Amino acid sequence: MLAYFLLLDKIWLNMSTAFVSGGSRGVGEATAIALAERGFDVVISYREKEQRAEKVVSRIKQMGRNAIAFGGDMTAPEERASLVDNVRNWTSELGCLVLNASGGLEVGKPDGYPMLVNRDAQVGLVTDLRSLMSYDSTAVFVTSHWAHLYGKVEQLTPEYEVVAESKHMGEAALRGMQDSLTADGIRLLIASGDLIGGTATAMLLKRYYTEVHDSRCNAEGKLITTQDMGIAIANAVIDPTLEAGSMVIVGGSLESLPRLAL
Repeated sequence: MLAYFLLLDKIWLNMSTAFVSGGSRGVGEATAIALAERGFDVVISYREKEQRAEKVVSRIKQMGRNAIAFGGDMTAPEERASLVDNVRNWTSELGCLVLNASGGLEVGKPDGYPMLVNRDAQVGLVTDLRSLMSYDSTAVFVTSHWAHLYGKVEQLTPEYEVVAESKHMGEAALRGMQDSLTADGIRLLIASGDLIGGTATAMLLKRYYTEVHDSRCNAEGKLITTQDMGIAIANAVIDPTLEAGSMVIVGGSLESLPRLAL
């Protein structure tokens, strides 16, 4: 019991600043708000949605916490370097890093883009920011059930497969860094979410793949929300009982997904 409270004290002492990639909307926005509610100052990044990002910043400041938004494309090395420099100039230490920004279904992107954004950019951001992260800090990689179990379960749609594969590879790459991160006092957690209501993926499924959509609803016929994900991620960050490598499951269980016939 004493060890629990000592660890809890360490985590609360390091609740200085959190960085949430892709924090201008969706799960990223919800996570940024939830972290601010738990005492963090928050840095968010965005790629294009500057006005939405500034609204998130304004809301956090109204809560009495400090916040700022920086633009930048994580897949472009020079833009990611500029983003990291801006973060370093704004804060001397990070207690939390939430790897939320992702992609793969954008129109007009080159071949290989899903792997670039969902694996390479994630590893790059951790590598660039790890020296800024405090001892006993937490990094969270946000994924989906289908990406976490890629190759073992039926995918949501044929279009989503490239996203699932690349996010699966991103998780694998980060888990490959886990021992090194742990040695630096950085705890890696994986947050896996079910189908999220209101997202483009959910709306696509409801229109064209109704059975798949409905299978992910709860007893009340509802999907989990971005707020559900954000709260779960923030709670995991301040939970001292979660060991490095732990999974945070939001929504239906992993066992509920239809398995592939191997």
